[in-house]
Amino acid sequence: MSASPAHVFRRLSSTHQPHVPNKRLRHAVVLGGSVAGLLAARVLADHAEDVVVVERDDSVDGERRGVPQRFQVHALLPGGRAQIERWFPGFTDEAIGHGAVFTNAHQTQQWADDVCSVTTPNAVLLNASRSFIEAQLRRHTRALPNVRLLTAFATGLEYRDGRVSGVRLDAGESLPAAFVVDAMGRSSRLSDWLERDGWEAPELERMQIDVNYATAYFKRSQVQPPVGAAISRFTPGYHKKTQAALNGIEDGQWMLMLMTYGDDRLSRDWDEFLTRCADLPPVFAAVAREEPVGEVHTYRMADARRRRYDRAARLPGGLVSVGDAVASFNPVYGQGMSSATLHASCLSEYLCDGADPSAAATDFLRLQKVVVDAAWDLSTSGDAERLETGKPPLPVRLQRALINQVIAASVVDVTIGTKFNDVAFMNTHPSTLAAPSVLLRSVWANRRRQPPR
Repeated sequence: MSASPAHVFRRLSSTHQPHVPNKRLRHAVVLGGSVAGLLAARVLADHAEDVVVVERDDSVDGERRGVPQRFQVHALLPGGRAQIERWFPGFTDEAIGHGAVFTNAHQTQQWADDVCSVTTPNAVLLNASRSFIEAQLRRHTRALPNVRLLTAFATGLEYRDGRVSGVRLDAGESLPAAFVVDAMGRSSRLSDWLERDGWEAPELERMQIDVNYATAYFKRSQVQPPVGAAISRFTPGYHKKTQAALNGIEDGQWMLMLMTYGDDRLSRDWDEFLTRCADLPPVFAAVAREEPVGEVHTYRMADARRRRYDRAARLPGGLVSVGDAVASFNPVYGQGMSSATLHASCLSEYLCDGADPSAAATDFLRLQKVVVDAAWDLSTSGDAERLETGKPPLPVRLQRALINQVIAASVVDVTIGTKFNDVAFMNTHPSTLAAPSVLLRSVWANRRRQPPR
């Protein structure tokens, strides 16, 4: 009998480093120097004699110019931070030493429909820009004796006997590879390569989300402010539409991001940005009164995407895809980087279990599906409810009614709030919220919350 998704997720969330006695691979190549790619390289360093990370941007400082969303808020959730700490012990303390901002539960605020949620003990965050996080990871990765970073542009794969054997580069050269990891992000070209080379390209699922972002930076007047991280979300029927996320980050700055949907586009106009901030909960409005740094950065994501490698019947051996190259979610949920860290855990378990790395990575895809399903279902369910024009089927309505009970209770009940955040922070599987004890406590908390008639 196969293990449940919750059990697999719990296993993948382990923070213990595996013992790998022998390196079974000669050469491994990772395409992309993102969080997903760098952590994949760290895992492969245990299993391969030589690991090359191919990144087109010469990004010693972590500023990958090929990532247009790098200026927006990126959350490193507790589940993701635990996995990074697993592979690079001491990462958190070193990041803080270089300027990242650590916030405890009392320095973190979560607002839902203009109501500040109860404080939960697990709301402990490491806050920094995406470029900062990647720069710290890159520094740790460079220190691995059998890993090197190569500035180049990959143009395709080479094959032999039904498996990958190398990576072609734009300069006409090629790298030998017994194992290749695609970490080329949301715009990964791997599907095109596979189709061109006679393999099966994965089905691409898209869900329209039409999300708009605008992010501005401000000087932080307090080194340790009372609140170092905050988020403000609204349920689909709420009368306000501008949501927000706030992080204290490196270089003594605030990063404040606004988010809207659909035709309510955000511009780079400072007056508009500040006007919207004035209608947000107090912590956001206060930060917007600080001294601005630079310009307002905007970004739009039309859809969430998922490439279904798990459904492809014919893939070459020795090839996997990780991070945004597999699934990219609505960024408001902050799951991207943390989901990528769990993909590294999938890769580690797959290689440690003695699977033939030259065969199609079926077992890896099964593990990865558990992680992607968890993040995808959590993020797309809210978007689906917001975008629906008709009446959904009864099972969907019942499921939503139950999860909405939990979400509402998480605002006022510490126990439910902690369990909900464990799921949102990618510490535990979403199915844990369906436990009868959780649902009953949620209903009871919401009944107590309602004013007497």
